[in-house]
Amino acid sequence: MRSYRLILAAPAAALLATALSGCGGALDPTATHRPRFATSSPPIVNKRKDPSYLAYAVPESELHAYPATRSAEYAVHGVDVSKYQGEIDWQAVKNAGVSFAFIKATEGGDALDSKFYRNWAAAKAAGIPRGAYHFVYWCRPPHEETGFFKSVVPNEPDALPPVLDVEATPTSRSCKRTLYREEVLRDMRAMLEDMERHYGKKPIIYSSVDFYQAILHSGALAEYPIWVRSTKYHPTVRYGDRKWTFWQYRSDGSVPGITGAVDQNAFHGNHAQWKDWLASVTGLQAAPVAARPVDDRAAGRLVEDEPSLPPAVEAIISSGSN
Repeated sequence: MRSYRLILAAPAAALLATALSGCGGALDPTATHRPRFATSSPPIVNKRKDPSYLAYAVPESELHAYPATRSAEYAVHGVDVSKYQGEIDWQAVKNAGVSFAFIKATEGGDALDSKFYRNWAAAKAAGIPRGAYHFVYWCRPPHEETGFFKSVVPNEPDALPPVLDVEATPTSRSCKRTLYREEVLRDMRAMLEDMERHYGKKPIIYSSVDFYQAILHSGALAEYPIWVRSTKYHPTVRYGDRKWTFWQYRSDGSVPGITGAVDQNAFHGNHAQWKDWLASVTGLQAAPVAARPVDDRAAGRLVEDEPSLPPAVEAIISSGSN
C-alpha cells in the first residue's frame, strides 16, 4: 500500500480518468464517468481540498499536531496479517510486545487465506489474543459471504470479535459494482448481524479513509466498534469525532518474527482499559506489555496510503506528502 499525490496536468488527469474508476471520497468525481462510490458528500469538508480530495475534520493549520506517530501515546499495540506475511514466528512476535493480532481468514464467498489455519493456531499457542477478519467482495450476496466465513473460522470463546473489512475494490476484474451508500449499509448490516448471531460478539468494522468518508460518515452503524486506517494522521483528522477501538497507523512496520513489512495497530485506551475490554469479549487475562514498537518515521515519511488506488495509475502519480 502506498501514498500518492496526483499530478494535476491535463494529460495526466485524462489518463487517470481512463485508468481509474473514480471515487466520491478520494478523487475528484468529475475525473471519471464511473465512480467508485455514488453517495452524498461527507459532512466534514476542507475548504481547500488536499491533493487526494479527502476531507479533514480539523483546520489545516492544526494538522501538524496530529501526526500518525502519536500512536506512541497508546500502550497496547498489535498487528494484522495475511498470507503475504509468509511464515510467522509467533513467539518472537509475542516477545516483541505485540498484544493482539487480527488474521485474515476469508474473502468473498470462497477465497480462504492459505495461512489462516496455521496463523490462527500458532498465535493462540504463543499466547497472543487473536481475531479473524473477512474481506468483503461486493458482488456476492451477504449471506454467502458470512456463510463462508462461519464455515472457516471456529467459534471460540477466547477469540477477539470477528471483523468485517470494508473497502472499495476498483481494480477487481470480476466485480464492477458501484457502491451506493444505502445499499452498502444494508448489506453491511446483514453481514454484521449474521456474524453477531453466530459468534455471540458484536463484530468490528474495519474501514479505510475513503470508504468511511463516502459510506460510514454521519454515524452510520455507530453501534459497532470500528477499526480505522490512517497512516499519516491521528484518526481525529480523517474520522472526526467517531469513536474508534483500533487504529491501523502503519502499513510498513517491522516486527521481529515477521519477514518484511506488516500493518501495525493501536488499541484506543491504556493498559487497564485493554485489560477490561479483553476480559469482557474473550475472558482472557491481558499479559503485561513487554515493550512498545518504535515508530521511526520522521514527519516527511508519514504518508497516507490509499489501499484501493490501482497500480495502473502509478505512471501518472508521484509519491509525496499530501
